[in-house]
Amino acid sequence: MPDTYKVGDLVWAKMKGFPPWPGRVSNPPKDLKRPASKKASHCIYFFGSENYGWIEENNLKPYEQYKEALIRANKSGAFKDAVEAIEKCAQNKGDATSMKDDSDAIFDRLVESDNEKKTKPKAQKKENSGKIIIKREYGSPSGPASKKAKKEKVSTKDHDEVTANGDDPLLNSFSPLRKGPGSNLLDRPANVTRPETPPLDLESVSQTLMEKNISPSTLKFGFLGLGIMGSGIVKNLLNSGHRVVVWNRTPDKCRDFVKAGAEEGLTPSDVIQMADITFSCVSDPQAAKDMVFGNCGVLPEAGPNKGYVEMTGIDAETSQDIAEAVTGKGGRYLEAQVQGSKTQAEEGTLVILAAGDRSLFDDCQSCFEAMGKNSFYLGEV
Repeated sequence: MPDTYKVGDLVWAKMKGFPPWPGRVSNPPKDLKRPASKKASHCIYFFGSENYGWIEENNLKPYEQYKEALIRANKSGAFKDAVEAIEKCAQNKGDATSMKDDSDAIFDRLVESDNEKKTKPKAQKKENSGKIIIKREYGSPSGPASKKAKKEKVSTKDHDEVTANGDDPLLNSFSPLRKGPGSNLLDRPANVTRPETPPLDLESVSQTLMEKNISPSTLKFGFLGLGIMGSGIVKNLLNSGHRVVVWNRTPDKCRDFVKAGAEEGLTPSDVIQMADITFSCVSDPQAAKDMVFGNCGVLPEAGPNKGYVEMTGIDAETSQDIAEAVTGKGGRYLEAQVQGSKTQAEEGTLVILAAGDRSLFDDCQSCFEAMGKNSFYLGEV
């Protein structure tokens, strides 16, 4: 079967876990490995992020033909920049509307789901002069309530004041509020000033870490994210003798770690370039994706002889997307979920559950010893 697309064609490319993105069929760079899948696929240059990736042909759509429908599906700043870049490319190229459509409709469901309108519960009219209490049954956090609001008429003569139990939306019972002699004290707002979080003492070494007697690896390690967990982890890496390169979205957090012996990378891409193995510990799955696929992110430098360890709490689909991107560039990938609290991170008593490249897990052993009390390898991602 001949290829539907040729080098230079402008397309919409759909990578698993991401919205359709403007791209161009291109010749693959030397460091981009072709996937093992036997399905027809093309090397795509992604506008905006300026990254490359292999995309199966059934996940491609002609740019001009689907332009009007898919441009409305994403309103992020990065997406707008990518559209602006492909428009400039289309103008320089000339007529880009002669591309033929294939038989797949991979984006149809996506466009339809984006055009679905959320339904809002309609307010009902008051029937009588009594007080109206509206009881709602709430739906999932991501959608509106599945049932219409119900009304119950409550006579104002029965109780001085009526309150609804708001702790459980499924309980529609009401109880009178009786004021006792201490109600005024209970109703007073709490005027409590929370103590400021003391700065992390990077020079102090926990008793647990001293008892471990760790022999640090000769490799250089990068660390992205100096938040609640990351700060304590990096502290133990430095105090156990590891060489560490750090980066944080707020550069001020890096200063104390640089004074303690760490190096600082200006961007995540710089950290990957400077280190042999890089750990990422950021706030959420979206931040983890941005770290890899964003501007000046991990991916451009994640080539052979580089290891990437994702310690952020992410879902399986996000982990798979990052794994495919890193290994596609020739790098090694390991997902290492940490179990524990901020205090355990500072004391080095976390539990690490890892999956992915076994050789990378072995290379990280001295780091895992510094971070926690146990580390377990669970298999492939």
